Amino acid sequence: MSFRLRDSLSIPGGNLNEDAFAHGDTAALVLDGATPLGEALMPGPSDAQWLATFGARRLMAHLKDGDQPRDALRHALGDAQKSFEALRKRPVREKWETPCASMMLVYHPLRPTHARERATGTSPASALRARRGGGPEHSLEFFWFGDCTALLLKDEICTIIGDGFDKRGQEAERARRLAREKNLPPAPDLNRPEILGALRIGRSRINSGGNWLFSPEPRAAKHVSHEALKAAAGSLLLIATDGFLALATDYGAYDAAGLIKAARDQGLAVLGEELRAIENNDALGDRFARFKKSDDATALLIEIR
Repeated sequence: MSFRLRDSLSIPGGNLNEDAFAHGDTAALVLDGATPLGEALMPGPSDAQWLATFGARRLMAHLKDGDQPRDALRHALGDAQKSFEALRKRPVREKWETPCASMMLVYHPLRPTHARERATGTSPASALRARRGGGPEHSLEFFWFGDCTALLLKDEICTIIGDGFDKRGQEAERARRLAREKNLPPAPDLNRPEILGALRIGRSRINSGGNWLFSPEPRAAKHVSHEALKAAAGSLLLIATDGFLALATDYGAYDAAGLIKAARDQGLAVLGEELRAIENNDALGDRFARFKKSDDATALLIEIR
């Protein structure tokens, strides 16, 4: 079993793309850096971009070195902590200053082949499934923080992995309420002073209770969400950040199954254009309340082989 990348898309919501992704034969991931709410502490364009890019690179490196996903995550978080503490301009004064990111990682474990399978090239169960017309199923493991999400299309049935569909509705309502309270458009700039304080209060809750994110904090590895599913060769995976999923979660252009099928049939570039057209036609958020007109949007379409 292996992953084959069929298509990819990563487009900025503004001048800077703070999403990142990585993929290989046995793993694929997306990271969505949370928009900074103050001055940068790290060198480079933004702390969010640094964390997403650094995290994607280190996670994939540890997986390629043979780490199991939880170990790879713990080691990547430790790498981020060391780099952050070594390179930042000053220590963190308020918790909201700590860079953080949502994440979705999908991984398929490699297991040793049994002697009979090595000798015949297949297992008895695989041979039986083949005679019945179905291919062998393989285990997939999903690990996530925040609202990055995976869609698995198996026998034309779509399964949602992650919390993005639930959390995006909550965020839209929060944006609508804050805009109403502060007499702002329903798609205000995140850095408007009228709402910045409320956003910082929310960000200060990271890495506590049930609100853990990818960040320079190795303890977060113990709190990552996890699910294991079976998938046969020929199944499709779409893993994406919330900015791309907004086509379904926020704007109602597709349901979950329709989104992954459109990615398969039309391509991710076409969906990216559709996403931006919807947002440009509702720039002030009169129809779709949100915290900014456009968000970074990243998606990977993967075929399981």
